[in-house]
Amino acid sequence: MSAYLYSYLVGGVFFGIGLGYAAKHGYVGFTGRKLRNLLMSLGVILFFLVLQGYLQFAPMSEAPARAYTGGAEAVLKDVGHIRGTPIDYGIVLAYFCLILFNGLYFGRRQKTTKDFFFGGQRFAWWLIAISLIATTIGSYSFVKYSEIAYKYGLGASQAYWDDWLWFPLLAFGWLPLLYFSRIVSVPEYFGRRYGSKVRLWATLYMLVYLVGYVGVNLYTMGVIVNILVGWPISLAAMVVAAISATYVTVGGQSSVIMNDLVNGLFLLLVGLLVIVLGAVYLGGFDALWLNLPREARLAFPNFNEDPEFPAVGIFWQDAFANSAMFYFLNQGIIMRFMAAKSLDESRKAATVMVVALMFIGALVVSSGGLVARAFTHAGVLPEVPAREAFFIATEFLSHPGIFGLILAAMTAALMSTVDTLITAVSAVTVNDVYRPYFRPEATDRQLLRVARIAALCVTVFGVSMVPVFMQFKSIYVAHAAFTAAVTPPMVIALLFAVFWRRFTGAAALSTLVGGLALMALSMLLPAVIVPFAHGVPGGDTAWDFLAGMREQQFMRAFYGVVMCAVIGVAVTLFTRPEPFEKQRGLVWGTIPDALRHYLGSPGRESPVTRATAMPVALEAELQHFGTAELAGVRISAAVARALDAHTGDLLYITDSRWWTGGLHSAHVIVAAVSDEGDRATVAMDPTALRKVVGNRVGRPVRLERLYQSEGQGQR
Repeated sequence: MSAYLYSYLVGGVFFGIGLGYAAKHGYVGFTGRKLRNLLMSLGVILFFLVLQGYLQFAPMSEAPARAYTGGAEAVLKDVGHIRGTPIDYGIVLAYFCLILFNGLYFGRRQKTTKDFFFGGQRFAWWLIAISLIATTIGSYSFVKYSEIAYKYGLGASQAYWDDWLWFPLLAFGWLPLLYFSRIVSVPEYFGRRYGSKVRLWATLYMLVYLVGYVGVNLYTMGVIVNILVGWPISLAAMVVAAISATYVTVGGQSSVIMNDLVNGLFLLLVGLLVIVLGAVYLGGFDALWLNLPREARLAFPNFNEDPEFPAVGIFWQDAFANSAMFYFLNQGIIMRFMAAKSLDESRKAATVMVVALMFIGALVVSSGGLVARAFTHAGVLPEVPAREAFFIATEFLSHPGIFGLILAAMTAALMSTVDTLITAVSAVTVNDVYRPYFRPEATDRQLLRVARIAALCVTVFGVSMVPVFMQFKSIYVAHAAFTAAVTPPMVIALLFAVFWRRFTGAAALSTLVGGLALMALSMLLPAVIVPFAHGVPGGDTAWDFLAGMREQQFMRAFYGVVMCAVIGVAVTLFTRPEPFEKQRGLVWGTIPDALRHYLGSPGRESPVTRATAMPVALEAELQHFGTAELAGVRISAAVARALDAHTGDLLYITDSRWWTGGLHSAHVIVAAVSDEGDRATVAMDPTALRKVVGNRVGRPVRLERLYQSEGQGQR
């Protein structure tokens, strides 16, 4: 079976389902914005179809292999010696200080849980997209994908380049419901949809998933530092965890997003720098490409022959289960999408991330392994341990200072993932544990304090998880075993809940509880996975929990997806449907209800209109609207004409500096339109005025009409 054909046949089914949902709800079609959305969606799949097809089947020439004749002895040393120079580590220390200062500076205005968790929902798409890629590329990404790239070449990109299958369901299905329903966490979604029992189980799953991910990242940092300087793994994890927890605890989501803007750009530049340096050393990009063996250029190295990296296993474990968990359920990613200033900006960020940034990101994280593989083929390096390929290649290429920048990028990668996960656990703890079970009437100040305490606690728990992941032989295997075991029940429960109205609360609970039992069984008796394994060897170990976790770590995801889907369908068909009133604004087909929930009145998505106006202070505060408690403003007739705005419409107001990405901005509702002739003004209450204007008194602000009310207001 061709791995390429398998991926696009199976993945194409899910892509087609998502496109069908989008067409049914009026997001895609053959005219206007619908046509634009259709072409955008088809462009996403076509880009990767052509790219991976070329790599898999195109005839390519290859440079002759050469034997190593010496010259790299300085970097071919045992693990535990100090790589780099004092200058390099001085750069790393300076970068640590920069990140700490940046996080504390941008976090000083966090006064509410909305600010702490979502950054006030005010950021532009490009800032969100870069922040998302910084979160996606963890330090474990550089190490594990360079290891895989050294062994399997561009096949390491499969985990990034197969995300296209989720694009329509994400952009036109989940994001509108998520954004307009103002869901703080996935467990809250399950609570609204089905009640407290399902919410509790979803909370337990999310905490295990997120804390485990923190542990994976801190374990990776320990491995990195051990390779670089020989420090104990646990000590390195504690140091990095302490720094990340400090600025997250103070600044919340704004600190995370602004730090990840710096980290994301830095990661992309440094990763590409490794490729450029490798190409320059060999005599150009053509030489680098020709010295990659043909088998190292395959998008899918094998279908099921190699149990260490089977394409079919990677598809189900990474492209399906882990990517669905990442885009639909990962609290850190959800908080990024929710931090965008509008649904359209959130959708733009998702599009740019799936296509452009994932394409580049795959090359960035694989850069060290690809360059090391080309160097080995060209005789520049001998065969090296795959685990050390990134460090050997980068140290060989780098002068003092440049190697320090690369090490700082590794630090940036780790912190960009850990800080997101820490804020995610804080959100789940506050919203799904403390408030519903301990203090329902807690004030925002109390919730903010609990969020900060939770951020510190998850850091400690993450460090305590490091010894667990040390039981696996590599970071890649540890990550795969963890995600394949945890994600299937939650993924199936959420997808069915969002896209199948008939899916019941009893079925959701059975999927979560029964799925957990079945995943545990597969670790005790991995032979149960063999019928689902597509011929991938393994699964012979019996009744040994730790050994069982290491068996069929990829195909366990497919086993889990199928068994959880069977449970969900079977229980649904034998239980009574949920009342439609409980589903409004929470399931596919009820997006207008979600928008009504957001605005406080019926509304619709509409093309954005823009204008500028002078900000003035209101004499008395106006009404607040919707569950978001959006402040009311009074705009002049000139502004109303320019925006085609009426009372009840939602506006986004920001200062005139586009490059701040929405740092100084606010969402408001048009509460009144005044007749001030041709003067363009917007009158805001003191809180909104402070957020938008700050110290820039007397300067115009930019206004955007994002959503229109339906039949509510007059000019």
